[in-house]
Parts: sequence; C-alpha cells; structure tokens
Amino acid sequence: MDERDLIFDWNLSDSSFDWSRVARVELDDETLRDGLQNPSVVDPPIGDKIRLLHLMDQLGIHTADVGLPGAGPRAVEAVTALTREIVDGGLSIRPNCAARTVVADVRPVVEISQKVGIPIEACTFIGSSPIRRYAEGWSLDRMLATSEEAVTFAVREGLPVMMVTEDTTRARPEVLKALYGHAIEWGAKRLCIADTVGHATPDGARALVRFVVDEIVKPSGEDVSVDWHGHRDRGFGLANALAAVEAGATRVHGTALGIGERCGNTEMDLLLVNLKLLGVIDSDLSVLPEYCGLTARACRVPLVHSYPIVGEDAFRTATGVHAAAIIKAEQKGDTWLADRVYSGIPASMVGRRQRIDVGPMSGLSNVKHWLREHGRDATDDALCQKVFEAAKHADHTLTEEELEALCEGV
Repeated sequence: MDERDLIFDWNLSDSSFDWSRVARVELDDETLRDGLQNPSVVDPPIGDKIRLLHLMDQLGIHTADVGLPGAGPRAVEAVTALTREIVDGGLSIRPNCAARTVVADVRPVVEISQKVGIPIEACTFIGSSPIRRYAEGWSLDRMLATSEEAVTFAVREGLPVMMVTEDTTRARPEVLKALYGHAIEWGAKRLCIADTVGHATPDGARALVRFVVDEIVKPSGEDVSVDWHGHRDRGFGLANALAAVEAGATRVHGTALGIGERCGNTEMDLLLVNLKLLGVIDSDLSVLPEYCGLTARACRVPLVHSYPIVGEDAFRTATGVHAAAIIKAEQKGDTWLADRVYSGIPASMVGRRQRIDVGPMSGLSNVKHWLREHGRDATDDALCQKVFEAAKHADHTLTEEELEALCEGV
C-alpha cells in the first residue's frame, strides 16, 4: 500500500509553513566547544575529538566549532590538530572558532588558520542584553569600539567572520541594530542570534529571527546569513531551532546529546533526524548511534535508556499489544510496516532495528518472537509457557541471561 494510505499526517494537515520550500539549512556542530563547557563533562583526548569530527562529516554537518583558542595553550593545540585533520583527511566540514570581541582572542585563530592553511570562521561574541550590560558596566559605545577592532582585525587577516550577540533573546532592538548593523559594515558575513540562557519560546525565536532578517539584513543590501544558537533551559531547544528555520535562519547550531552550558544546547542528533523527516536534508544517519555513543563515553555523559533515537529503549518494547502489532507486520513480510507500526521514527534510518523483549506486560507473542530470534524452538509449548509464567511473575523486563537460563532449564 501507499504510505499515504497507512499514515495520516496531522503535522501537514493545517501547517502554516511549507517545509518543502526550505532550499537549504546548514548545521553547525558545537559539541567540541560549547558542549565541553558543561562543568560535568570530561574534555576528551584528541583521538576521540578527531573521530567525532569524522562522524560529523559523515552525517553531513556543514561546520564545526572546534574550540576557543583564546582560552590557552591546550585549546590552541586541540584546534590546530582538528583543523589539520580537516585538511589532511580531505573532510568537507568547515571549521570555526569562538572568540571574544577582543583582538587577543582573534589572533590565535588567525595564526592557526595561517599555519594549517585553511580558512577558519571567527565567531566573535559579545553580550547584548540590558541585564548583561548592567552587570558588566558596559556602554554601547564601548561595545561597538571593541567589536569593531576585533571584527576588522579578523577581516583584514582574511578570516570569514560571524558576529555573535550573546543573550540576543533578551536584548533591545536598537542595540541589536547597532551591533549587527555595524558588524555588516565592518565585513561580517554572518550574524548569530544566541539564546544564551534558554530564554526564548518558539514564538519568540520566530519573532527575533524575522526582526533580524527584515530590519537589519535586508536593509543592508549585503549577502549576510543568519544563524540560530539555542540552549534548552526551558526545554525548547529543538522547537526553537525549527522555529528559527521557519523564520529565515539559514544555519542552526547543536551538540551531540545536547551537551553544553547548564542544561545544554539543542540536540544535534534530534535536529538531524527531524530535518530528515521533514525532507529538508537527505543525509545518511546510520552513524548517528556511534556519534552519540562516542560523545557519551568520551565526555562521560550518561546516555539515558529513554533518550530518543539512540537510547537503549528507543526501538525496544516488552508490551504485548505493541509487540503483537510489530510481529504481525513482520509476518506480512513488510519490513517498512514493521519499522513504523509502533514507531514514529523508523529504526532503520539510524542503523538500528526494532527489538522485542519479554517482561511482565508481555504476551505469548513476545515469548515466541524472542525464542525464534535466539534460535530456540518457539513451537515448544512447555518452553513458551515456562518463560511466559516467569515473565508474569517478574518485576522487570527479563535480561538475556535470565531468558537463556530459563531455556536451559527446560
């Protein structure tokens, strides 16, 4: 049957936004910079960082923030190694680096770029909200002066520049016009809206992106792109990123598993899957579990069993009704159907498969399926009944070891 006959998609039934009109959305991976700023993560060894960079490239991610070299020698060493790997490995992904709007932060980016022989986008950032300016004692004139010095230095040295305003989602319109407008005049080719403290709602994200596009970029007459960098303190990270794209952002940022400052950033893995489901990208996501698994191991971040897509339970069920539907689909010889009948995301998209286990909520169909999958005799009524009864009296989903022991005992 045709997919449209089997799934009625309410997401498309009354949508005010046509995702098929999105010509291109770029992705910027912040795992190796903002992701490592989380106080609970471990800074991985360079070998793991290089492997992550290769996985980002395989996933079709366009750019990666490879560090903040102004932080010191360790950061300089890592950024140099990563950018050299991009050159020597022939990777398509392009590097960028964070830098405060001070020449001292931009200079090491310039030096690494010249040493390695690759353009490195300088992501020059400065706080923009009234609350941050009040805390710092900054005047707008001082902010403009330091920003001009840093941006013009980067442009003069041949670096592409993105002007980043921290805490943009709580900044006044006139301040954003001043900072972004002058940055365009100084030679910046990208503007980054940063929801630094996770303040925005999806409506706020749309309104702010539209303001920057309509009130700053278009009147400039320059070819300037707009980025969205979001945090998830209110749980809106992914929703805000998609809303920003709807409003005209052409690049959105994220990190593996959403690691980052405080509650973290938009989850790059979820962003990739949703953009693919929306038809915006056509990347091969089969290495997504490795990308997330390596991040979890290298950064020592717990990968929760219920985490979408890459968590242990994402495509796993021990419930009788759910399992029965999947088994019936498999018996029809329809792998497409079996992968979707109880899953909003096909496991095969990310190199995984549906898994049926046995527990207190299981039916006999779970037991027989498990036995067949593990080379046991699913027609043995005594065996099926013994496993079924043991599951019904358990307080948890039975482990492989427990199930094998039950089979051996018959």
